[in-house]
Amino acid sequence: MSQRPKVVVTRQLIDEAQKLLEADTDLDIVQWTSDQPCDRTWLLEHAKGASGILLMLSDTCDEELISTSGDQLKVIASFSVGTDHVDREALRKRKIRLGYTPTCLTDAVADLTVMLILMAQRRAGEAMGKVIQGQWPQMPWSPLLMTGPQIGGSTVGFLGFGRIGQATLKRLLPFGISRVLYLTSKPGQPVKEDHFGIIKDASIPIEPAKDWEQLASESDVVIVGCALTPDTKHLVGTEFFSNMKKFAVLVNIARGPVVDTDALITALDKEQIFGAGLDVIENEPNIQADHPILRQPRCVLVPHIGSATIATRVQMATETVQNLLAGLKGEAMVNEVEL
Repeated sequence: MSQRPKVVVTRQLIDEAQKLLEADTDLDIVQWTSDQPCDRTWLLEHAKGASGILLMLSDTCDEELISTSGDQLKVIASFSVGTDHVDREALRKRKIRLGYTPTCLTDAVADLTVMLILMAQRRAGEAMGKVIQGQWPQMPWSPLLMTGPQIGGSTVGFLGFGRIGQATLKRLLPFGISRVLYLTSKPGQPVKEDHFGIIKDASIPIEPAKDWEQLASESDVVIVGCALTPDTKHLVGTEFFSNMKKFAVLVNIARGPVVDTDALITALDKEQIFGAGLDVIENEPNIQADHPILRQPRCVLVPHIGSATIATRVQMATETVQNLLAGLKGEAMVNEVEL
């Protein structure tokens, strides 16, 4: 039997990351060599005796997997920012380290956030649908044809104002927005970190909101970028929407369940808000063609593609391997979850 540390990898990796992993000849690598998710039975079978596991967001790391692996398990390296798929308490009890990749997708998600804002305000999904359905010839020009609110002059509200929120703000400033409100886990308190040096030197007001009611009622654009916790689940619901402006748009780039989908559909039906741009949604990816959200012409929904740039995915893959190797050697990870 091999005495080399065994590592299990649940997906074929991008070339740069694969080469980095295979360069460590001291490892016994067991890998699911496909772009599709590995079978749960395969993972449980091969996890036995593993010192490290590199997994994806679609792989559940629970008590069953951890106990099946055995006492020699040192590290879980997740190819993700979110860790909802990992039983963090089970890892903490066994002093197993957890690596993740929160910083390398900041730019990609911030870019997508701006895209969703513009698409929601300018009715891009609805407009493209008209063309695809052959309806353009039946749309004679009129002064208010396909019009929507404009980003310039807007008050932008950030529900959660960490690295991605601030990177989004950096991109929005040249559009001529007029004011920023933000709400963190400590309402009314200034944000702790100015990640890009833009808050201190900004030429527009950037203020902490005293509560979510103020954020909802005074923002023309609401960007959901907070963590999913018991306190934030369905935080953006019926009451939140009833406080929003009629021409405001909602953008969610965080986690689907922060927004109550049924309440969002009702708000759009009743024209309580103008539109929405979603990268995430409750119960994803199980959104079928008959889902009621897809019947909302002013809601743009994309399939959780916030990190989907080539450069970002290469960096995520590389950092995940680096976290795995560091965890096996007892060294500092690029990014580690504090358990």
